[in-house]
Amino acid sequence: MIIPALHRQVVPMDSQAHRKLRVKPMADWRIASTLNSAFITASEMIDACREYPIVFVSAGKDAQGVAQVAPVAVFGLTNQENLYLDGPNWRASYLPAVLRLYPFLIGRIDADQFAVCIDVAWSGFSETEGQPLYDEQGELSELGRRVSEQLQNFEGEVQRTRNVCARFVELGLLNEMRFDLTASDGRTFAVDGFMTVNEEKLHALPDDKALELHRSGLLALLHAHMISMRNMQRLGQWKVERLDRPAANG
Repeated sequence: MIIPALHRQVVPMDSQAHRKLRVKPMADWRIASTLNSAFITASEMIDACREYPIVFVSAGKDAQGVAQVAPVAVFGLTNQENLYLDGPNWRASYLPAVLRLYPFLIGRIDADQFAVCIDVAWSGFSETEGQPLYDEQGELSELGRRVSEQLQNFEGEVQRTRNVCARFVELGLLNEMRFDLTASDGRTFAVDGFMTVNEEKLHALPDDKALELHRSGLLALLHAHMISMRNMQRLGQWKVERLDRPAANG
């Protein structure tokens, strides 16, 4: 999953070209300074709802032409804004998987083939410091094998999330939404272009459908989404703090 605001120079991992590469620990999240949201999997929603607003966005159409949606954690109130950054540091204890996996990702080679890739634009690659990607024989190191397994697991969760969201769409539970936020100083902000659960439609579901959602665990995900929207207020406060920072420093 290539995210243009995060992955800048993606290439497939290669045992010859990257034989000497080492990976240093992530110490500076400013690589994500223009990332205002990120995809999260269904399995992350319970943890992510404590830290981020979670909304649903359009994700194109499937092979049958049916509209798809995807859950994302919101980081900013405007395009290319990430309010979860405080200098090089991330302001939340939980990191979405796409960030935890960075600078690694799965990239599409062609219509049928995928490969483990790296973002070679990241400054954390070195030939002298950090953990190696390959051993002296050109085989994946322990780190390389672990990352490859994590990426495969993540891709499985991506597919499960597609199925989960397809069920929400099928049940007609999602509506286009606009969020108007008034900060403590009276300034207002508007966020649109996303979908949220329509609580009236959720409560009006027939008993058999409600029981299905409960037993499958999907109802808990819907509740996590609804709880997460309270975090929009936090983003509003951070937005005000960031807007006022230059004046305060002046």
